[in-house]
Amino acid sequence: MKEKNDNSLFNFIAPIYGLFYKSQKKNYKITIDNMKHEFNIRDYKSIIDIGCGTGALCSVLNKEGLKVTGIEPALKMLKVGMKKEENKNINFLECNTCSKLPFEDKSFNLAISSYVAHGLHIEKRVQLYKEMNRLTKDYVIIHDYNSKRNIMTDIIEWLEGGDYFNFIKVVETELKEHFKSVRVVNVKKRAAWYICEPY
Repeated sequence: MKEKNDNSLFNFIAPIYGLFYKSQKKNYKITIDNMKHEFNIRDYKSIIDIGCGTGALCSVLNKEGLKVTGIEPALKMLKVGMKKEENKNINFLECNTCSKLPFEDKSFNLAISSYVAHGLHIEKRVQLYKEMNRLTKDYVIIHDYNSKRNIMTDIIEWLEGGDYFNFIKVVETELKEHFKSVRVVNVKKRAAWYICEPY
């Protein structure tokens, strides 16, 4: 089966993702508001969202006052966000999320990747971590599943063919191998922010 970062799958399902754009924005806004005492994202100036999909998180980050760059390999996903008037100040780029991105070292205060890492097999996750380390001055945030499983998520992730089942077992240990420090904050029942300090 194809990995979660395969362009053809996500180009195909882009119209479906587009239907959830507003609800995704609402959920991201709630998460950021709830996290302000643990990690106030508004204290930083710039952020890169790697694997930004339709740009829902980018839109929320932009409204919070950050200078936002969104990277996404599936152009049809990216176009959903690019067409929104509210996102005209966001720098959207079509790029492979697991390759070297066209930015200088330490170009951003923060890097975030939301529900991307679990869909990548280990070799590509390591590439993602290395690139996030390279690009980021202050913190890397991996927003993804924690170990509390749900049958519907299990089915969907099995169909997508990523590395979800392994990822949720090893994520903390794996991140500690690639970042200076890692702090885990559960942001929902089955999701966490893995807040990593880059080298």
